[in-house]
Amino acid sequence: MQNFQSIKYSLLCARQCLFITLLASTAAAQTKYDLLLQGGHVVDAKNNVSAVRDVAVKDGKIAAVAEHIDPGTALKTVSVKDLYVSPGLIDIHVHAYASTGERGSYAGDNSVWPDDFTFRTGVTTVADAGSSGYKNFEDFKEHIIDRSKTRVLAFINIVGAGMSGPKYEDNLQDMEPGPAADMAKKYPKVIVGIKTAHYSGPEWTPVENAVKAGTAANIPVMVDFGANRPERPIDVLLTQKMRPGDIYTHCYSGLRNELTASGKVNGGMVAGRQRGVIFDVGHGGGSFAWRVAGPMIQQGFLPDSISSDLHFGSMNAGMKDMLNLMGKFMALGASADDVIRWSTWNPAREIHHEELGNLSVGSPADIAVLSLETGNFGFTDMYGARMNSKHRFECQMTVHDGKIVYDLNGMSRPDWKSLPTNYTAIGDRRWDGLNPSHAPSEH
Repeated sequence: MQNFQSIKYSLLCARQCLFITLLASTAAAQTKYDLLLQGGHVVDAKNNVSAVRDVAVKDGKIAAVAEHIDPGTALKTVSVKDLYVSPGLIDIHVHAYASTGERGSYAGDNSVWPDDFTFRTGVTTVADAGSSGYKNFEDFKEHIIDRSKTRVLAFINIVGAGMSGPKYEDNLQDMEPGPAADMAKKYPKVIVGIKTAHYSGPEWTPVENAVKAGTAANIPVMVDFGANRPERPIDVLLTQKMRPGDIYTHCYSGLRNELTASGKVNGGMVAGRQRGVIFDVGHGGGSFAWRVAGPMIQQGFLPDSISSDLHFGSMNAGMKDMLNLMGKFMALGASADDVIRWSTWNPAREIHHEELGNLSVGSPADIAVLSLETGNFGFTDMYGARMNSKHRFECQMTVHDGKIVYDLNGMSRPDWKSLPTNYTAIGDRRWDGLNPSHAPSEH
């Protein structure tokens, strides 16, 4: 009799579990969206949207953007009222080749691991700016790009050995356009451009060979112009050597006569912009000064894109991160819509990845949820000079490929007191990238 009762009880439990599972499956099948961000101020430059909207995500893609989307149609709804909702930020100048152990090198210890610094600042895509060349790009790809949750793209250096210091970066014999172009054509979804940087000599060879490689692979060139040499003035670079669509980074450094001694924007900068050269911030540890950026912006010379030049030194000095840079340009008079455009849609176009940097239906669901904080804040330049500001951005949540991968204040999470006593991982793998296994931690 006891065995019969046990069997009967087991069958009853199994039927109840099956019924609950069927109910859950039916409810899940009826949900139109995996994730709904409700009531935020959406800024989407591609689609000319700057208004309160709901944003729905399904299967890793943007599924709908509308004034109101029924929360009952979403598996997970998160209120983002009074927050900015933008495409995931795109930082096109970072150094992320951190795996080699090479001392004092951007193909080594000077670089940083991308996932450590991206999602917490709303960044979902980065482009490494020439840390590797054609000789070591595949090592960079294997050890960093293919293992990162962040979307990592790359400009490869015209120097075959990459950014390993002056001994290599001043070696004209290792600046071969053919092999660089061949490597770019081998990995067209990952390599977005050619980089030339840090050259200290008088020759035009680094720029000219980078342009040859870029032309052969049909990709842009990013120029860090290196030492300021009278034999190769900046106006010649911008009006004769670079092509429309090529990118001049470190545009507010003042180290190469971007601002003349009379305090005027260099005429070559203006002429270069007129012919289609792109101007990128590339702040870094030594490439942004208030005394340069302030007058240039007052004269109407605004950036096309904001980038960090993230590396082990810049992140702890004046640069900090992308949100800090966006705050700097707001302190200089730009609007929130301006700095979001310069950090999303503009860089997406510059690197020819127009599937990114927008919230169009069908685009990858990369989203930054930002608060605009009010208070007494300060921003510093490469020399340590301070500028006060009443506003700064803070990242509250980041969504990458449709999943929440960063949530500063747990806004997507239930209060622990509302959960069962023995609760474990909270979430669903369709929207939750923080606990993807949805199983108890082993630690």
